[in-house]
Amino acid sequence: MLGDWVASHLSTKIIQIHPQFPEIDRIAQCAKIVRQGGLVIFPTETVYGIAANFENKKAMERLREVKKRSENKPFAVLISQRSNLIQLTSSTNPMIFKLADRFWPGPLTLIVPAKEEGQTIGIRMPDHAIALNLVQEAQCTVAAPSANLEGKDPPKTMAEALAELDGLVDAAIDGGPAQWGKSSTVVDCLQTPPKVLREGVIAPADIERVAKQKTILFVCTGNSCRSVMAEYMAKKMLGGRDNVEVISAGTSVFIRSGASAETIHVLRREGMDATYHQAQPLSAIMLRKADLILVMTNTHRQHIVERMPEVEKRVYLLREFANIPGGSHLELDIPDPIGKSPQEYEECLGVIKEAMAKVVDLI
Repeated sequence: MLGDWVASHLSTKIIQIHPQFPEIDRIAQCAKIVRQGGLVIFPTETVYGIAANFENKKAMERLREVKKRSENKPFAVLISQRSNLIQLTSSTNPMIFKLADRFWPGPLTLIVPAKEEGQTIGIRMPDHAIALNLVQEAQCTVAAPSANLEGKDPPKTMAEALAELDGLVDAAIDGGPAQWGKSSTVVDCLQTPPKVLREGVIAPADIERVAKQKTILFVCTGNSCRSVMAEYMAKKMLGGRDNVEVISAGTSVFIRSGASAETIHVLRREGMDATYHQAQPLSAIMLRKADLILVMTNTHRQHIVERMPEVEKRVYLLREFANIPGGSHLELDIPDPIGKSPQEYEECLGVIKEAMAKVVDLI
């Protein structure tokens, strides 16, 4: 028994779930139906969809029959975390990860190369608590087309979905009206520049702007000193150019702390305010979306290459761009000034400033 929160509506079970604070036990019941091959109507921020186990052949055949969808039209899948994208695509194209990082969770479906050679797949991370929890709890890849018959308008509410599908699916989650009532924007990332295949909530101009951006990623250990100096110096030298994104992260960040007091002090003397900087851990999505990865030491470089070999050609030591008397055989690491004298912070910033002048010239 699903309890008094399940009402019978012909042969499809209706399950009421709070859209902002979803009851996890009810989500788990619906996820189990999906995992075992059933079909569940559920809300997203765009429209209502039908969830099915993408890995279950019979479930997918039933989904296609229910939707009355032709054999040559594929189904997109949903993910609950950005990092899941890496597990589903063979592509290392930074453009794909820029779009995912900027618009997910949200109303954007990306068509990308699948892991299987010669195959493609549509992927989206929805911005809806019920949808995200359902995908997470299902413990399988979830296919999720809109909950309507092919060619009909996608439903904005559960009632609209059941008007066509009542009795054809196993359960329907009522999570209130969809926020947008409009389908996601679908973007073909198999070509450069990417092509908008279906206009939706996100405007094509916004897709184009993000896809064209260059991303520079600075990496140190704690993201509290060296990479912070580099990030803020780069932003200052670039003069607010909106076609370049500058970010920083640390290989060993476990707590979201701020920049060190000494770092804030030396940057303030250069006219920059890092008071509100928050240290962030280096993520796989950051590495995949970066066009240029600048590290402070050979240890940082080794860490990145071992973690993600495919980005090796994008990783450089920042000090390679500074004028170092005597040639490249000298030490290229930028030492960590943490816990050292104010003078060593000033010297560290001086090296970074010199290197950044050359990096900015190359962008």
